[in-house]
Amino acid sequence: MEENIENARSLITKWDANQSPYAKLTPLFYGDRQEARQYLNAVRDLQSAMRYLVVLDSTSRKLVQTHLLMQAALKRLEKEFYQILSSNRQHLDPESVSSRRSSTDRRTSVSDFDDDYSEDESREARSVAGSSISETERVSMAAMEDLRAIAECMISAGHGRECVKIYKIMRKSIVDEAMYHLGVDSRLSFSQVQKMDWEVVELRIKSWLNAVRVAVTTLFYGERILCDHVFAAASEKIAESCFAEICKEAAMSLFGFPELVAKCKKTPEKMFRTLDLYEAITDHWAQIESIFSFESTSAIRLQAVSSLAKLGEAVRTMLTDFESAIQKETSKKPVPGGGVHPLTRYVMNYISFLADYSGILADIVADWPLTLQSPLPESYFRSPDNDENPSSEISVRLAWLILVVLCKLDGKAELYKDIALSYLFLANNLQYVVVKVRSSNLSFLLGEEWLSKHESKVKEYVSKYERMGWSKVLSSIPENPTAAEMPAEQAVVCFRNFNVEFNEACKKQSSWIVSDSKLRDEIKVSISSKLVQRYRVFHEKHRVGLRRRSGSDSVMRFSPEDLDNCLSDILDVGGDFVVRMSHSVTAIAAHTSSKTCSRNRGNGSSTQFSTM
Repeated sequence: MEENIENARSLITKWDANQSPYAKLTPLFYGDRQEARQYLNAVRDLQSAMRYLVVLDSTSRKLVQTHLLMQAALKRLEKEFYQILSSNRQHLDPESVSSRRSSTDRRTSVSDFDDDYSEDESREARSVAGSSISETERVSMAAMEDLRAIAECMISAGHGRECVKIYKIMRKSIVDEAMYHLGVDSRLSFSQVQKMDWEVVELRIKSWLNAVRVAVTTLFYGERILCDHVFAAASEKIAESCFAEICKEAAMSLFGFPELVAKCKKTPEKMFRTLDLYEAITDHWAQIESIFSFESTSAIRLQAVSSLAKLGEAVRTMLTDFESAIQKETSKKPVPGGGVHPLTRYVMNYISFLADYSGILADIVADWPLTLQSPLPESYFRSPDNDENPSSEISVRLAWLILVVLCKLDGKAELYKDIALSYLFLANNLQYVVVKVRSSNLSFLLGEEWLSKHESKVKEYVSKYERMGWSKVLSSIPENPTAAEMPAEQAVVCFRNFNVEFNEACKKQSSWIVSDSKLRDEIKVSISSKLVQRYRVFHEKHRVGLRRRSGSDSVMRFSPEDLDNCLSDILDVGGDFVVRMSHSVTAIAAHTSSKTCSRNRGNGSSTQFSTM
């Protein structure tokens, strides 16, 4: 014992900064740390000696001297502990610690203070490990081992409070600084968020989404690893206490921000950022639970759960308000040309974006049954394809929202005085809905049966438009023009009636549009197949006979090719339709008699268009 005390005195005195300029400038834990190991062993020997002396004679001079020696040693270790934390901020930052975890899990950690290794064995192990880790990792691992060794020695010597205090102060400053750089404001209150413009709040949300990813996967994770490592041999309670005090304030601020946003006024444009916040927490929930598994950090877990609950409530409120807004839309002005209504575009774009969050929404609406404000059965909007789909509840809710807007469009179709145009309006809008569904995640959610049913409805609307818009033109030509002979006078009347009706139909539909190019082409082909073929037969049957009659050839104003040219220009989107139609009329006029052509040219193209 005497020998151990003397050896300890020699070593401790050597590293006493008050007695040695060298010790004042040189770290003890430097280089291969052989002497640092000896220093820690000397402190342990002093501790054993003090226990023996207390039992032998608690008032002996030797005990007092040993105690003073121990105080000097612990003061030196306290300084070393602070210096290691301070000088290795870069190597002990949470990102380095957390990224290194995966590599250290696959390798045996080499400690200069592991008594199970001889010096030669330790050197050999360090050499093997050194071949697969970077210099930064090596420095970081050494610093962590130094801190653990010092913490264990100081805590076992009853000097843990000073050690823990230094650790908490140093590491909390790092966490707080990191949160500041991530844009997390711990002083932000609900009243401040409530007064902000939404654009400002949205910028803060974007910043938060990045911050929560970094904080959970790197910052808090790295601090938990470091705490557990440094105090592993000392006490789990100490590790828990340190981690909780270092991270609690920052974590509470981080996970409290979504709740502040959720409590603000709900409007449809806030839906997607609210879902982003919800998704970010749920995506990291397993890590949050693991990192903050201590009882002392349960408040952090509860704050994250509370934010999820508030965000879910906000989303449900916004969905309800969104449906209500569709039903309350009161515009009375028909869309020009029977095109796609702005309400259709807005609602379908909104719903297709919602479909991208179907997994999150399914979780939010799981315990929120759909309450219908209508006697319609679910078969109107529920597809059997989705009965076994895990997202069936959100599928039903989205299908219901689409049904609400379609019902609204039925009412808006009544604003058109022309019935054919009202059906064209319905076809345009339902086609937009179908295309939007098929080209988005709604296709998966609503299913093929839903799509087939609504595609059939589009064809039904188109069929009604064709019947109402072109029936007079078709009826002006005999349904079976080759069935029986027709007197020339009657044929002349038919051609004249056809000219009037065809001109009227083209004139009326000059401003009508079909936005979807595929549907537009299908409609043109359909009209052409019904009209041009019948006209071609009738035209060929009477063309020669009527031209023999003086002045009668002028009633055949159109050739079958002329009809195709005119039909190719109807329902196009854009303002150049009338110009193109005028060009078509000019071309058609070239096929008439010279007398008729002269008269029409004299009257101008607009007259030609109106009397065609």
